[in-house]
Amino acid sequence: MMILCAPLLFVATCGAAFAADGWSNLFNGKDLNGWVQRGGVAKYAVEDGCIVGTSTLNTPNSFLCTGRDYGDFIFEYEFKVDPRLNSGVQIRSHSLTAPGSFVWEGKHFSIPAERVHGYQIEIDPDPKKDRWWSAGIYDEARRGWLFPGILGGDEKTFTTQGRTLFKQGEWNQVRVEAIGDSIKTTLNGTPCASIRDGVNESGFIALQVHAINKEADKDGSQVRWRNLRIQEVEAAVQNVLTDREKAEGWALLWDGKTNAGWRSARGPEFPKEGWAMDGGVLVVGETGGAESAAAGDIITKKKYSDFELSVDFKITPGANSGIKIFVDPEMNKGEGSAIGPEFQILDDDLHPDAKLGRDGNRTIGSLYDLISAPKNKRVYPVGAWSQARILSDGKHVTFWLNGVKTVEFYRGSDEWRKAVAASKYSKWPAFGELAEGHILLQDHGNQVSYRNVKIRDFSKK
Repeated sequence: MMILCAPLLFVATCGAAFAADGWSNLFNGKDLNGWVQRGGVAKYAVEDGCIVGTSTLNTPNSFLCTGRDYGDFIFEYEFKVDPRLNSGVQIRSHSLTAPGSFVWEGKHFSIPAERVHGYQIEIDPDPKKDRWWSAGIYDEARRGWLFPGILGGDEKTFTTQGRTLFKQGEWNQVRVEAIGDSIKTTLNGTPCASIRDGVNESGFIALQVHAINKEADKDGSQVRWRNLRIQEVEAAVQNVLTDREKAEGWALLWDGKTNAGWRSARGPEFPKEGWAMDGGVLVVGETGGAESAAAGDIITKKKYSDFELSVDFKITPGANSGIKIFVDPEMNKGEGSAIGPEFQILDDDLHPDAKLGRDGNRTIGSLYDLISAPKNKRVYPVGAWSQARILSDGKHVTFWLNGVKTVEFYRGSDEWRKAVAASKYSKWPAFGELAEGHILLQDHGNQVSYRNVKIRDFSKK
């Protein structure tokens, strides 16, 4: 018996018409206007108000892609799939005109030209393997399974839930919430996958028909989609505190609008040029790569001792910057930056500093020139927002990069002083051992952006 798609409730224009409630329809129910096919040549057609993808032997993964990108959104759709076929829906995805590369946690991934890559919301009911991972999150052409996988989720538990939720031979409904670095899914109304990942902030949406190069029995198997609708949301509000953060004692160290609480490391006023504040982002401009030679570093007016600091940052290709703690601006009156232990911010691939120092102790996430971050650290691509977190508990200090610990040390310990003696800081007596000091954002002559600069000041309690 033929099952017809439910009638669409929107008046469609060019594949995406807006409804009164803020939703828009990605498919007009009649043709593939507004969609572009990439990758393989599996067949896509419209039947009974549904998009139907038909598997084809000896062709790569095929993708029917929206003609525009989407950033933050809520996306809903229904699908029905032949149990022999794996499929999925891409979100925030891309296809490069030239070969590219991707580095994450010390691993290098090559991306061929024209290869669709990015987050895939899986359609993955596999009765033969007894694996039921629909609404899981896969990183197509890059890292593989994210949830369940390297970003969370227990495979056994996810399979058990999926076996219960999935409706074999029937329509299944998926909801995706992609807001900021948070991606969450539900399958038939039940929460499934949840990750935080800052690799892609936007990209196209695409419907996948999986390759079946050696599986003749799957030739002609089909997957169907209907009721594809999206509600775009405003970019996640930045530089604000949630109720939970307020209860936990967090405060904004930068208010997102003004230079209140900050000054130049060279004087009592904020730099007149070189630092810009626009759209909730604090940006130090490109001036050729010299250290603190143009706008100069900025520091907090207040000093801190015991604290937890969280900062979002975004670099440009080849950029260098840093976040310093326990800074005394009087320690260096000559050329260069003010002095203090530094959370290194760097493009490890393009900036020469990554190959200087000792054993990589000038790479991103390291304690600059002193302690190296591990090679398998979690690095997001240039142009994506990353997060630095610094916890100072007495003499004990810990760095995190994108949620993963990179460095841990005790200021003033024997190990600390040995490392300082072997570093560029050896000429500064008792370097890094101040009882309290300023927090610094560095001008190293490259464009670097900051936002969500937040702190918990434990010393005031």
